[in-house]
Amino acid sequence: MKTRIRPIAALTAVLLAAVLTACSADSGTGKTGDDLAVSHVRGLGVDPADGRLYVATHQGVIAVSANGSSERVGDTADYMGFTVIGPKTFLGSGHPAEGSSDHANRGLIQSTDSGKTWKTLSLGGTTDFHALRYAHGTVYGYDSTNGVLRVSTNRTTWDSRAELAALDIAVSPNDPGLLLATTESGVAKSTDGGRKFGKGSGQVLAFLSWPTADALYGIDLAGGLHRSTDNGTTWKKTGTVPGGQPQALTALDANRILAATQDGVYESRDGGKTFTERLPISAGQGH
Repeated sequence: MKTRIRPIAALTAVLLAAVLTACSADSGTGKTGDDLAVSHVRGLGVDPADGRLYVATHQGVIAVSANGSSERVGDTADYMGFTVIGPKTFLGSGHPAEGSSDHANRGLIQSTDSGKTWKTLSLGGTTDFHALRYAHGTVYGYDSTNGVLRVSTNRTTWDSRAELAALDIAVSPNDPGLLLATTESGVAKSTDGGRKFGKGSGQVLAFLSWPTADALYGIDLAGGLHRSTDNGTTWKKTGTVPGGQPQALTALDANRILAATQDGVYESRDGGKTFTERLPISAGQGH
C-alpha cells in the first residue's frame, strides 16, 4: 500500500512549498566575473571529463572552472532535477527555453556532451522531476508534477512507487532498497526501494546527498550542514554553508561537498567545516 506523506506545513512552506510547486520565477539574478547572469540553482555536479563544476539554473547550465571563470554551456532552459552520472553525461528535467517547441515538462532528459545539447528520453509532456538520483544502474526521480517517486533501469520505462510530498530524495550507495526523502516532519525512510515510506521524523532537512555509506549529508532550512553515519537515524552538525536558505546540495565524497544557497555556490574540502565561494548569486525576492 502506498504511503502519502502529509502536505508541506506552514513552518517550512517558505522554502519547501516554493521549490515543490513554483518553477517559473527567479529567486534573484547575479553576475559572474564574465557578466553572466546566474539565477536560482537547481543542481550541482562535477564532470569527470574536465573536472569543472556544473551548475544547473533557471536559465541554463553554467560551467565553472578552477580559476573562477564561468560560461553557459548550452541554452537558457530551466533545468530542475540534475545529476552528473559519468564523463560528459548528465541527466536532468525541467522546462524549455522561451520559444522552444519542446514539451513544457521535459520529463527525463540526457546530455552526452557536458550540457551543450539535451534529448528527452522519456515522460516528455507529463513529468517534471525536481530530484534525480542515479545509483546501482538505476534512475530514481521525484516527479513533482504528480507527487510520486518513479524508478527506471533503462531511462525509458518507469515503475511508479510511493506517493509523497517531498523536496529531495537520496539512495543508499550500498543498498538499492534503502531510500530517504525530506519532508515537513523530518526525514522519511523506505526499505523497499521506495514503494512505501515511513513517517518523516528527526532532523528536518531540505536536501540530501549520500556519496558513501558512512557519509550521508543533509542541509537544513538555515544552511546548517549535517552528517549521518547510520543511514539517517542520527545527525551531527558539521558546519554552516554561507548565504542562508539552501537551493541544492551534492556531496562528491566524504569530504568534498558542493552547496548552493541564496547568495552563492560554495565548496568544502573538509567535510563541511569550511566553505569557499565558487559562484556568486544575488539574493532575490522569492522563488
